Amino acid sequence: MLQVNYIRENKEKVLERLAVRNFKQPELIDQIIATDDQRRQTQASLDKISAEANAAAKQIGELMRSGRKEEAEAIKANTAGHKEQVRELGERMSQFETSLHQLIVQVPNLPHDLVSKGSTAEENDVVLVHGQPAVLDNAALPHWELAAKYDIIDFELGNKITGAGFPVYKGKGARLQRALINFFLDRAVEHGYNEVQVPHLVNEASGFGTGQLPDKEGQMYHAAVDNLFLIPTAEVPVTNLYRDVILKEESLPVRHTAYTPCFRREAGSYGAHVRGLNRLHQFDKVELVQINHPEKSYETLEEMNTYVQSLLQDLGLHYRVLRLCGGDMGFTSAMTYDMEVWSGAQQRWLEVSSVSNFETYQSNRLKLRFKGKEGKTQLAHTLNGSALALPRIVAAILENYQTPEGIKVPEALVRYTGFDLIS
Repeated sequence: MLQVNYIRENKEKVLERLAVRNFKQPELIDQIIATDDQRRQTQASLDKISAEANAAAKQIGELMRSGRKEEAEAIKANTAGHKEQVRELGERMSQFETSLHQLIVQVPNLPHDLVSKGSTAEENDVVLVHGQPAVLDNAALPHWELAAKYDIIDFELGNKITGAGFPVYKGKGARLQRALINFFLDRAVEHGYNEVQVPHLVNEASGFGTGQLPDKEGQMYHAAVDNLFLIPTAEVPVTNLYRDVILKEESLPVRHTAYTPCFRREAGSYGAHVRGLNRLHQFDKVELVQINHPEKSYETLEEMNTYVQSLLQDLGLHYRVLRLCGGDMGFTSAMTYDMEVWSGAQQRWLEVSSVSNFETYQSNRLKLRFKGKEGKTQLAHTLNGSALALPRIVAAILENYQTPEGIKVPEALVRYTGFDLIS
């Protein structure tokens, strides 16, 4: 969430950067400033009346103690309306604060200066391409056919139990999943991330803190009886560990990793491009979350970008890195890198990770601050990234490592799977 003072003091820059996102409601900025003007004026009136009321109360007390009752009663009569004025102004303040909040939560984060203007994924900037596509013969199969051939993932059984988008992993398919989760977690811990296990349901305050609410409630599964939401990513509960927390500067950076299942309704997602593991309602993911000093957050973003790439290199996958254009970024992000792996049998790129810097957008909602050595308190920067999301990684491994004998297991995973071939 943007800060009101920043919007007031940097109106033209705010509008300029929102245009990079193709933001369709620039009039909100003027409405925010106008509402804040009314709030400030009301606050000034409230402070003035409250000060007068306090001064009068003090004077009345002194007069009564000195036996000057008539003078005290006269002042009391003259200030009789103060209490009602304070009540009315307090109600107006509450209304303006509510209106201001409702307006400002509709404004997305401002893109970093390096983020280019654009509307669609086709306008994203390709930062680098690593490796070469796997050489497959003309008989190469897509992962959903390989899953059926080797009986390792059952989409129909998941459909029977729950519905489309909830596959059942079987035998070596389940062990491959577990191997990837352990590999990703172990690598994260080796690189200094502290592993945590967190709830898979969150309350409204947590959803608001990281920006899923009120923007994405239609994409989350809602347990209405208890008003809880199934997490779309571990980013939500992990980042909310620090809601309403003031950290010490010397404790930065805070680095966490967590494995969780993720739940997304993916409303409106249909067609061949979502077949098999390409898009699911439930999937597994290992997440990275960092909290850092504003002066170091973009250095941290590049470090996280490089780290995620190292995982893809260890798995021997052909991938590319994109810096998302303004129109393709998430609502809360200031800059995002996407990592995509090449699907050999489908002949298309599959997104497997997003690494983002939210600057102070989340921390302002979370009231997540740190205190510097000089005692000054300021908002921290938050970052997160997938390291990695499993479904499309599994799809890429199945497709790119298929041979006439079976599916080879990437060397980095063999010590986790206990086998080197799915046949």
